[in-house]
Amino acid sequence: MTEATQIHGVLDSHGEKAAELQSVYVYEAPVRIWHWVNAAAIVVLATTGYFIASPLPSTPGEASSQFLMGYIRFAHFSAGYVLAVALLMRIYWAFVGNEHAKQIFYLPVWDRKWLSGVLYEAGWYAFLVKQPKKYIGHNPLGHLVMHLFMLNLAFLVVTGFALYSEGAGRDSWQYKLFGWVFAIWPNSQDVHTWHHLAMWGVILFVIIHIYTAVREDIVSRQSLISSMISGERVFRDEADK
Repeated sequence: MTEATQIHGVLDSHGEKAAELQSVYVYEAPVRIWHWVNAAAIVVLATTGYFIASPLPSTPGEASSQFLMGYIRFAHFSAGYVLAVALLMRIYWAFVGNEHAKQIFYLPVWDRKWLSGVLYEAGWYAFLVKQPKKYIGHNPLGHLVMHLFMLNLAFLVVTGFALYSEGAGRDSWQYKLFGWVFAIWPNSQDVHTWHHLAMWGVILFVIIHIYTAVREDIVSRQSLISSMISGERVFRDEADK
């Protein structure tokens, strides 16, 4: 934590009053690296996944000279591996990192302050309350949404490798680890459909995530965007008590 003019009214992720401060180191380097690697992988996966689901029109000429869809599938599979490895590393860091690295992997649904915080933040984002609350980590609503995002991400990884195993074959490690998905959805087209819908869920999350990050930086006077670069959450003015 840097020494500076201190402010009041800062809360931890459960809504408890934290020490008076202006800035605090929240997101460690591995978390920040995961965030940006994950973002880049999602851009590649969403773009290539769209064209895999809705292929480009056929082009004239010798087939051996037209390998565009092959390149698109290769980029999709490569980004999928990056996403999966990054997710495993992020799970590992939840065990060895600081308390903020663990936050999105569990929901304190037994905590009344957290539950009321979810409702308060929903009102804040809906412009139904006038004053924002300042949190060191994710606010309760952001905490809930990030948890659901991680579950959706895991679903994409599992179904993605299950679909990949169809081409890799029944002897592949992909099928041995993820072939059980077809016991739930015997028709692989159903797996394709759910995988596709889950990616649209990620796209919706990204739109909301960018909007709220920019909005909080401006309206709540607390850093979100720069926090994923420096790791430090900065509170720029005094909150109402």
